[in-house]
Amino acid sequence: MKVFTPLLSLLFLFTGLNAQQRVESQNTYVNLGQKAVMDGNFKLAVTHLEKSLSSEANNAHVLYMLAYSYYHSGEYAKAVSTFGQVLSLRPNEVSAYYYRGKARNVLGAQMSSSLTALEREKLLLAAIKDFSKAIELNPEDTKLYQNRAIAYRDYGILKGQKVPKVYDKNAAANAYRASMSDLQRLLDINPGRKDVLDEMKKARVYLSNLDN
Repeated sequence: MKVFTPLLSLLFLFTGLNAQQRVESQNTYVNLGQKAVMDGNFKLAVTHLEKSLSSEANNAHVLYMLAYSYYHSGEYAKAVSTFGQVLSLRPNEVSAYYYRGKARNVLGAQMSSSLTALEREKLLLAAIKDFSKAIELNPEDTKLYQNRAIAYRDYGILKGQKVPKVYDKNAAANAYRASMSDLQRLLDINPGRKDVLDEMKKARVYLSNLDN
């Protein structure tokens, strides 16, 4: 369920960053990295921004751009870690919780990964926690509920696998119900959203299949 266009993502990147942080830096690598981010060249942005860290390791703006670039380069584990550094400096940065949650969700939902089921479970629960914290800080942002619904669904899928030490029917059922609750919140606002209606149907099917 796609909820973000690249352009909106770039706009969201700088939400909450004040004007002073957006002025040109004295660090050439920061300027080059920021330009690469705005150009959508995230791998190049990573290269430049990593080189800036010797002097910018405690700069929340630089760390955010780096974490965001890791995320869009598919380096999700590094994105999780770096967004964590951002949050240690700016604990109320909603977008950092949002993207860290998305990165954790991607890692936890990958069935073909080398991670154990327990590691995946921890990632999915952490993703849910990140989205919940973001909702606590900004309860009017509907995309947070939508992404938490996906994380709940993915956790339900994991716990619904009939594999020793993984399967937990009650946990899976509760996750699907939580997913549907978040989706219903979105439908209450916009009943005609086909993407949300489709996700609701899937969650209901997953829930009913637990009895099979």
